[in-house]
Amino acid sequence: MTDSGNVWVIGDVQGCGQPLQALLQHPDLTADPDARYWFAGDLVNRGPDSLGSLRTVMALGDRAVTVLGNHDLHLLAVAAGRKKFGKSDTIHAILDAPDAPELLDWLRHRSLAHYEYGHLMVHAGVLPAWTVAKTLALAGELEAALRGPNWKDTLERMYGNEPTGWKDDLAGSARMRVIVNALTRMRLCNSHGHMEFAHKGPPVKDGGLMPWFDVPGRAITDDTVIFGHWSALGLMIRPDAICLDTGCVWGRQLTALRLSDHKLVQIPCSQYQQPHQD
Repeated sequence: MTDSGNVWVIGDVQGCGQPLQALLQHPDLTADPDARYWFAGDLVNRGPDSLGSLRTVMALGDRAVTVLGNHDLHLLAVAAGRKKFGKSDTIHAILDAPDAPELLDWLRHRSLAHYEYGHLMVHAGVLPAWTVAKTLALAGELEAALRGPNWKDTLERMYGNEPTGWKDDLAGSARMRVIVNALTRMRLCNSHGHMEFAHKGPPVKDGGLMPWFDVPGRAITDDTVIFGHWSALGLMIRPDAICLDTGCVWGRQLTALRLSDHKLVQIPCSQYQQPHQD
């Protein structure tokens, strides 16, 4: 039986294969042969080695828990022919790999939310009205769709910024879009818990907007939400929310946090090849 003492949570990798290898080989992480690794999404894209990053995490087997991020979903959508390549994409090697079908099948069977030891891990955020149970249930709806026979159609329907808020009677594509946008894209909300997607910089509290985790009256009060996705926010450790996107792909750090005591291990990424920033 394991406990949170051997769980390390790792922020956005985004195709930074060498820093990921260095992190996993760090003495603090290798000291426990039974260590488990939680990845907060965006294993791939923009970094120089998306294929290597994906293979590294897959090779961890049951020791790794991964939630899907927006870049992981983008890879699946491009593979499904539902989205076009972006100019900054570094996912070509995955799609060209001889075992691409197996790689993509593994990825689309990952979760959108994971809960253990009083911690809920998602890639981007949780809408203020959602409890832990509600978040896991709604994530499960999307997970079932991505794992089903019509998964390519699911990917086509999930893109778009509307609706911006949650209602229990949402159905079809509108329901799917709110779920995927909250869990994989959200940063800011207004005081009513409606999402805003234009802002990608540091946190602001302006014009009625605020970080999703600062919206008054959030339903999740006794558990900690762990997320990534927001490199401009960077490392944030609060009792109710932990952000681990420390901008490795932009030459900053790749971060691991031990769940039990919040011990940090960080790998400087500036020494590794970085993507071209157009």
